[in-house]
Amino acid sequence: MTLNAILNTDSYKLGHYLQYPADTHAISALITTRGNSFRPEVMFFGLQMFLKEYLSKPISAADIDEAEDVAGLHGQPFDRAGWTHILNAHGGYLPLRIEALPEGIAIRRGVPVVQIVNTDPQVPWLTSHIEPALLRAIWYPSTVATTAWRLRLAIQPYLDRTADDIEGLQRNRISDFGARGTSSLEQAALGGVAHLVHFDSSDSLPGILHARRYYGAQMAGKSIPASEHSTITAWGQSREANAFANMIDRFSKFAAYSVVSDSYDLNNAVAEIWGKQLQTKVRASGATLIVRPDSGDPIETPVQVVAQLAYAYGTRLNSKGFKVLDANVRVIQSDGISLQDIQMILGRLEGMGFSAENISFGMGSALLHKINRDTLSFTMRASALKDDKGAWRDIGRRPTNPQEKAPMSGRLAVISDGTDIVNIPLTELGSRENILQPVWENGTLLRDWTFDEVRKRAEDVILPR
Repeated sequence: MTLNAILNTDSYKLGHYLQYPADTHAISALITTRGNSFRPEVMFFGLQMFLKEYLSKPISAADIDEAEDVAGLHGQPFDRAGWTHILNAHGGYLPLRIEALPEGIAIRRGVPVVQIVNTDPQVPWLTSHIEPALLRAIWYPSTVATTAWRLRLAIQPYLDRTADDIEGLQRNRISDFGARGTSSLEQAALGGVAHLVHFDSSDSLPGILHARRYYGAQMAGKSIPASEHSTITAWGQSREANAFANMIDRFSKFAAYSVVSDSYDLNNAVAEIWGKQLQTKVRASGATLIVRPDSGDPIETPVQVVAQLAYAYGTRLNSKGFKVLDANVRVIQSDGISLQDIQMILGRLEGMGFSAENISFGMGSALLHKINRDTLSFTMRASALKDDKGAWRDIGRRPTNPQEKAPMSGRLAVISDGTDIVNIPLTELGSRENILQPVWENGTLLRDWTFDEVRKRAEDVILPR
């Protein structure tokens, strides 16, 4: 889709240039999440992709012509003079200054993640014009990154109690299998790279490529050879064992390979084919077979498969006294899995004396699609106006309902007070460091985060064990 940046907004924004007071020179706005929380609940991520992909492209005369034509037919006014000024005075780059928190940071609800203001007094309406595109670019990857962070935190206690190599296990517990369940290639990419902030196992090539193109990550996630039902059922039920044996032969040179095993009879596949008929071949391969049950009860089925493999291949006790399957076999569960399912599966396994390292998970819709802007209540609000005398004044709603909290207003700074990250009026910043850092101004990227930096920052906020 070829995008005209002028039209990357909502229709009603086209008439806002006629609505501000005549002496308005600048509008400053904030992106934040509604509500309050007693601990960090929101992980900020994704703005850099929008800056590089969209704001780095200047508007053209053809864009202005198209936008004017669309606006007229659509029933909206159009500021041709304003957009022509942007083209002539700024080379088509939007005269905006954007300050943002470092990506990968975790903050409480209500702390602003972005502050944006126009830098040309002739187009004060531009700050609000970009709201739909900018808010969309931030809420989705930030919400997926927050979801992935919560998954890390949920799995962590089970690893702490039952596993040995905790550091080696943390990042590969959740794989992104969700690209096919998204609404577009871009959603798959944005959500896929957000998942990779916390995990390094993924089957989302769009996500891998976004980490590579926008954050300089040569390879942010790994995958393993895996079958699907078509590659197993193509052999026919009578030759299911041959299909499984082919997987061993073809992929034993890799460290691990995954085989979907419920094409016909999961219990027979695990207990008889993997457990007896092909056990010697599996052991001799030197690689790890990862059995994937893909149907049945989402809680009981994977637990049962772990138990069946333990019976067939044996286990060892780790240093914490929990059973670990023979190194040649593991299990992955990815059939409609949710955070609550994962906790229940790991809880059942722990109760049976099995370590959490015996199983990993693949997630799709629960990770990338069962979220929306209201999941974290992201919003963008105009908070200050600068007049023709250079004076800033606070603007914003003032609800008459005493139980409704008034939105933040004014120009703000964000600081660390040693124990928390909080926002304060910019006029009170003094010599303290403002964590809201300039990242973009008038077509120029001012801060280019690497994926390693984002991951390190996100890792620092994982709750201490």
